[in-house]
Amino acid sequence: MPLESLADFFQPGIAPDSLSGVNRLQQAWPYLSVFVTLFRGGDEEVLMRLLVLRELGGRADAPRWTPQEIAQRFAYLNDTKLATILGRLREGELLVYDSDGGQYQLSEGARVALAALATLIDFAGDDVELGYLTSQVAAGQAVGQLSDDALKHLLARLNELYGEFEEALESQSEFRIRAAQHRLEAVWRWVAKSTEVIRSLTADDTLSLSALNQAQAIALAQSRMLALAGTFERRLAQLAAQRVHLGSSGLTSTDIADWLRRQAVGQLADQLTGCLSINPEPAFIATPELADMAEFELLARERAKAGNTTLPGSVAAPLSGELEVERLFAAEAMYDELLTLGLQLGESGADHIPIQQAVLADSYNETAYRLSLLSLIGDPESHGDASIVAALAKLPFTLHGGEAVIEPEHPEVATLSDARLLPHTPN
Repeated sequence: MPLESLADFFQPGIAPDSLSGVNRLQQAWPYLSVFVTLFRGGDEEVLMRLLVLRELGGRADAPRWTPQEIAQRFAYLNDTKLATILGRLREGELLVYDSDGGQYQLSEGARVALAALATLIDFAGDDVELGYLTSQVAAGQAVGQLSDDALKHLLARLNELYGEFEEALESQSEFRIRAAQHRLEAVWRWVAKSTEVIRSLTADDTLSLSALNQAQAIALAQSRMLALAGTFERRLAQLAAQRVHLGSSGLTSTDIADWLRRQAVGQLADQLTGCLSINPEPAFIATPELADMAEFELLARERAKAGNTTLPGSVAAPLSGELEVERLFAAEAMYDELLTLGLQLGESGADHIPIQQAVLADSYNETAYRLSLLSLIGDPESHGDASIVAALAKLPFTLHGGEAVIEPEHPEVATLSDARLLPHTPN
């Protein structure tokens, strides 16, 4: 795809090839163009192209086809339509014709597209997205080609499902809660599968830091979702205790509500025939009475609301899991950076590390958090911990100086202590 045609989509002065996202798509365009050929046109055309291509690619023992074999295999299709489909597949380079042997065979791009579509089609009817994303992460890990995008999509789907389940619980609707509980049971096996995959990922020493951070975030999202199973049961038990039993009939308010939900609008209207009566508006109300009613609705009611001094009800504090994970990532990044600076210190022969090299980050918040972590270095009370706190406490540094301030070149940090980290060798 030429970059000149892409330039029209961007602001003046921005070159498409300067964007990493565009470059990555351009490199994959030979495979992406296969999907363009497959899915261009009406639904019927797309379905028939996929049918023909899957049939041609499904014969593994003899992958080459003669025109006569193709005509026999698709004898149930219209000859003109079949010729059009084969022509489109050849134009899009999904089907290659060998003029010497007089046979057709699938191209490399067509094989890749069929493999991706086969996985997607096999998941149809289940929670296709979560199962498919889990399979992509597992496959990438198995072949050593783990994609950060696949991890991000899996994390996003888990967070979406958790949000849907949480909304159902907050709705206090027994029907929504039961539907959400059934949905959780449907995706339970995929959550269990992804838990196994993430457990093996976090145990991989060769995993990059960004992939490890994504895997830890996925593990946190999975634990939050699995904790909802008991919450559903408790909330349903609370709602069951609030049901109203209709005499000795054995029916409850939940049974009546469920029956009403399954009735069509026309059936409900027929049930109400003769049960409602229309009362005409009284014509004997004089203008003063109407004015009094209007004054109450427009003014007095609002004044009563404004004078209400009742304290608001209690609200549950927001979950702090995401903030804790973010801080954990920042602490791990600082630990890795201090290890690198320590190695560079030994190679360069310098006697200290300026504090700005250790704590300055992209934002003020992260810089301040890093500065607070320096107090952990050498702390004997933190050595027994198994977390990143213990790792920071065991670093062979000591903090000295700090009487004066410096002015670093940073957009959000104006001044900083002139402290320094000195190498420390334990006795």
